[in-house]
Amino acid sequence: RFSRDRGGEHPVAHLKDWQGILQADAYAGYNPLYRGDRKPGPVLSALCWSHARRKFFELADVEGNIRKGKDAREISPVAFEAVKRIDALFDIEREIAGLDPAARLEARKAHAAPQVAALELWLRAQRAQLSKHAKVAKAIDYLLSPDHWPGFTRFLEDGRVCLSNNAAERSLRGVALGRKSWLFAGFERGGQRAAFMYSLIGTAKLNNIDPQAWLADAIARISDIPVSRLPELLP
Repeated sequence: RFSRDRGGEHPVAHLKDWQGILQADAYAGYNPLYRGDRKPGPVLSALCWSHARRKFFELADVEGNIRKGKDAREISPVAFEAVKRIDALFDIEREIAGLDPAARLEARKAHAAPQVAALELWLRAQRAQLSKHAKVAKAIDYLLSPDHWPGFTRFLEDGRVCLSNNAAERSLRGVALGRKSWLFAGFERGGQRAAFMYSLIGTAKLNNIDPQAWLADAIARISDIPVSRLPELLP
């Protein structure tokens, strides 16, 4: 779905009749979807632990700080420990990758849930000792915010939820790189047509069909098929 900007009204309009779990970052534009009075009902948020980890990692990256000319002593020990604890959750996810949702949920309740509970207690204890202006305090607040924490722990309630939305962001990387190479879509109809073609090519990939072969076949046949039968060309 194409939109001219990143305004929150676009996802709200796109998902206006949909209800389910939205795996995403904490972009404020999604917030109207989570409201309790939303019709047909609130969307449930599943937030991304990679985004939460990144905020701590930037404060614990020894090599990165040295490259920037900073003293290694500027590394936050709290951030360093937070990264280690979050990495342990990703280790669990790597072990259960490919299992069905029920098996993933069972493993998470046994192994990840205790670690998440311990992480929360530890972070709250650390936060109580920090100034609100401390950089690591802001990273902790992002994770433990009452608006965010239920979304971060959603993966412990539903085996379909992922620990991060990295897969979605990877799938969009080609769109972002392409847009930069083309100097955007040129005009609004161009953007809408790009979204249309991405949908068709993405559908082909999901059905294990070579997009280039499908497109060549569809173009070769489309002029001989009446409009009423065009759906036959879909991948």
